[in-house]
Parts: sequence; C-alpha cells; structure tokens
Amino acid sequence: MGKVIGLAIKHTQKMPLEIADSVDVTEVGIVGNIEQSPDRRITLLSREKWEDTMGDLGEDLPWTARRANVLVEGIDLASCMGKSLQVGGITLKIMGETHPCGFMERACDGLYDALVPACRGGVHGSVEYGGKIAVGDTVSLISESE
Repeated sequence: MGKVIGLAIKHTQKMPLEIADSVDVTEVGIVGNIEQSPDRRITLLSREKWEDTMGDLGEDLPWTARRANVLVEGIDLASCMGKSLQVGGITLKIMGETHPCGFMERACDGLYDALVPACRGGVHGSVEYGGKIAVGDTVSLISESE
C-alpha cells in the first residue's frame, strides 16, 4: 500500500504548479487543473523514481518540476498499468506511462532523457469515481475481483 505525499494543480501550461493539501476530483480530473485528454485526467509520480532521477542527474529539483498532479510513495506505479487504483476518495484507471515532454529540458539539462527509463516519468489515468484526495491518503491497487 502506498501513500499520497504531495498534490499539485496545473492551472495553465508552462506556469508553476500550485501545491495543495487536498484536491477535489470529478470525472474530468482535478478541479482547477487544466483539462487533459480522457485517458490522462490525472498524473502520478513516484517519490522513489523521482529521487533516483535526481540522484543520476546530481540535482535536487522539486517534484513539481515533473509537472505531475500526485506524488506517491510505497507503490510500484509501473505494475499498475491497465489496473484500477484507489487514491484517497477516488478511483483511477491507470492508462499508461507519462512520457516526458521537451519542457523537462527547460527545468534541467538531461531531465528528459533521465525520465525515459523504468517509468520514471510516472503514469496517467482516467477517473472512474471522483471524490477527494488529501496528502496522507492511502494508495492501493483494487483487486480485479471487486
């Protein structure tokens, strides 16, 4: 079982993200977040993978430089592809890996390439059931029998 350790809202493209203690989520994503495609309503990033990336680069950028919505720890996001996750009060279907964009190079030279292997860029998903997510909430894989 994992845990939510950070939340951020992306109000517009290319602008800094707003850190939040909790967010409301509807079927179209985080309230106040720029609208994303149906398969990419929310993005999740692993603290462990982010720290590995920063270690390889010799940098100490905040996790929001990746521009993800939810920072988690203690769960292998790569193993969740195609499955449903309970994240606080919401349910997400993990649709795929979040591949880095060119904006990553503006944050740090080499960040784009460093995010490519091992699902380091995180995952994205569609919202199955909305609700609320707060820092400290648990993150767990929903069994396929439910």
